[in-house]
Amino acid sequence: MKKLGLITTLAILAVLLTACGGGAAPEVGEVIIAVENAYLPFNYIDPDTGEPTGWDYEVWDEICVRINCTPVYTEASWEGMIQAVADGQFDAAADGITITEDRAEIVDFSIGYINLDQRLLVRIDEDRIESMDDIVADESLKLGTQTGTTNYETATTFLPADRISAFEQFPFAVQALISGDIDAVIIDEVAGQGYLGENADVLKLVGPSLSSDQLGFIYPKGSDLVEPVNEALKAMMEDGFLEALNTKYFGSSFTITYDDL
Repeated sequence: MKKLGLITTLAILAVLLTACGGGAAPEVGEVIIAVENAYLPFNYIDPDTGEPTGWDYEVWDEICVRINCTPVYTEASWEGMIQAVADGQFDAAADGITITEDRAEIVDFSIGYINLDQRLLVRIDEDRIESMDDIVADESLKLGTQTGTTNYETATTFLPADRISAFEQFPFAVQALISGDIDAVIIDEVAGQGYLGENADVLKLVGPSLSSDQLGFIYPKGSDLVEPVNEALKAMMEDGFLEALNTKYFGSSFTITYDDL
């Protein structure tokens, strides 16, 4: 039988006590969580308050209520975030991170908490592109995405590297699309919807899903947080917490766009 670490044992006990309406649970301690603060609707700076907020914040706040920890959010750039977690600079990272076999070689993942489809974002007047096949067939078309993402990896399965423009952040890729420097962007559908907003008159999503991915939180290999956070996520799925939060952030009532940030 696998022996559980002290943090894992305390945290699972906290989850059980919360679920059963029991008394005070043992304190797990601070959990340092890396976030980008630039990925709607998962994490961003609220344009009205100037405070960081989003799906990731609300989920981790609730996780820490359930396993009795204190979340400490630390802003970090996407590029290098996964390696930084692998190196132990953070206890966890929350940034819409796709679960992949390659990444799982250097970090531990939580259970998948949501599925996201990858889509093509193009200009509203674009009539040459209805699917990725059109881009593959026309060598004059240029595709953009963000470096170090599964969107970039998906792009490389269709096109050679010299036909892919990789940007440090998605806003740069989208601006290049609007200005006509590139012709399409591979992007997660939820993020793509976030870019439409005030740009609905200049941008549109086209074509079928290019890939359906599960997202998860990441931790350094062997982290004691994996099991208790998984238990908390399962409980949040069962009691409706995640369903309500998904409706709030992924439903039509969420109107914040990148133009607001």
